[in-house]
Amino acid sequence: MDTPLFPALSEPTGREAIRFGDRALTYRELAAVAGRLAGELSGTSRVAVWATPSIETCVGVVAALLAGVPAVPINPKIGERELAHILGDSAPGLVLSAPGTALPEGFGGIGRIEVGLDVPATAPKSLPEPDPETPALIIYTSGTTGAPKGVVLPRRSISSNLDSLATAWEWTGEDVLVHGLPLFHVHGLGIGVLGPLRLGGTLHHLGSFSTAGIGAELGGPATMMFGVPTMYSRLVADAEADPELAKAIGRARLLVSGSAPLPASVHQRIAEATGQLVVERYGMSETLMNCSVRAAGERRPGTVGPPVDGVDVRLVDESGAPIEGEDDETVGEIEVRGPNLFLEYLNRPDATAEAFRDGWFRTGDVATRGKDGYIRIVGRRAIDLIKTGGYKVGAGEVENALLEHPGVAEVAVTGEPDDDLGERIVAWVVPSGEAPSPQELADHVARLLTPHKRPRVVHFLDGLPRNDMGKVMKKALSTTAPGS
Repeated sequence: MDTPLFPALSEPTGREAIRFGDRALTYRELAAVAGRLAGELSGTSRVAVWATPSIETCVGVVAALLAGVPAVPINPKIGERELAHILGDSAPGLVLSAPGTALPEGFGGIGRIEVGLDVPATAPKSLPEPDPETPALIIYTSGTTGAPKGVVLPRRSISSNLDSLATAWEWTGEDVLVHGLPLFHVHGLGIGVLGPLRLGGTLHHLGSFSTAGIGAELGGPATMMFGVPTMYSRLVADAEADPELAKAIGRARLLVSGSAPLPASVHQRIAEATGQLVVERYGMSETLMNCSVRAAGERRPGTVGPPVDGVDVRLVDESGAPIEGEDDETVGEIEVRGPNLFLEYLNRPDATAEAFRDGWFRTGDVATRGKDGYIRIVGRRAIDLIKTGGYKVGAGEVENALLEHPGVAEVAVTGEPDDDLGERIVAWVVPSGEAPSPQELADHVARLLTPHKRPRVVHFLDGLPRNDMGKVMKKALSTTAPGS
């Protein structure tokens, strides 16, 4: 018999499992509520989950996993075009949502189940544990061009990776994790919800991030925090002005940052204000977490530590040959191998094949490796993947959206460093006639895609710099004077 993905739900206790504000479920209650819903989902091909930051989202995903049905979490701020693509690509048989939540018209005739929290009088019938290779989550992630691809994560990638992180972070069922991350990607959902539940611990979700909420939790029962650099930047700014907040943060057992590099200056400010040294880790939708600084290891700003247990990481040169040096200077592309890897890009065998080289997943990230095995991420192989506020955004999809605006004749999108977001999205626009306002263009992108993909800065140009082949030279844009 395969080991359960959630052992604590097999023999549930009265320990608190999940809390959102004043709403909470114990393991016994979660097992009953999710188990009942799992029975309703059993036999469904796939289920979409309208992933609001709510306890119902957590119950819906857990129920799907108990039933062995792949869950497709969907950003509740999604634009109409992306929603149509995801629903058409994943073809869910049902959509799960919190009661009373208004769903977009794009869901059309897909059957809907509103996730209830009433505990049934009798324990639901337990379902057999699915095979470890069974798809568990389908996470849609942006590439450099085209529509988002569905990353199919099997159960073994989740279980093996969470167990490796438990070792790296000395994470146990005694920990109480607090975060305010979204629940439609691997950081907030895959690690931030499923992690505590696999270990038998507790999640306190803020609903939305706030420094006051973090302070209250870390000053109380919470022992760990997950966040992205944007959150840590805001947290330390408030902690520097509020000694009580700084003291609460200083009580944490572990602060973990990911989804984008945490600036060294923020590392230093947090250490000075709170006495805490933040742990950084490195992961992707396709791989979950590949590397992490250990809880007991050196927390060195600018590095993401060595590979976690069970994951092989190598650097290769432009020809694909492995780089043997560990001098923290030689740059190579990161390739990954291990049980943490995804199964495929849904309906994209071409993209799946292209992503692998001899069994190694080609991440597109470039890095150096030190003698102690610490990995230092230095950028992207391609310049068209922008990491902003913890999200990955493909420049091509933003460009395509902007080109649909009647006031845009030509456009190129780049990323620029931003102390708060990591990178901000910048649009370089050749207008068609009278230039539209930057806000109008930002709203246009937010409507078609999602708000975090809107350009934060818009420069208007007479023309884009191009090479002899007509390709836009994006590296020249950062030195192009706006309005030239």
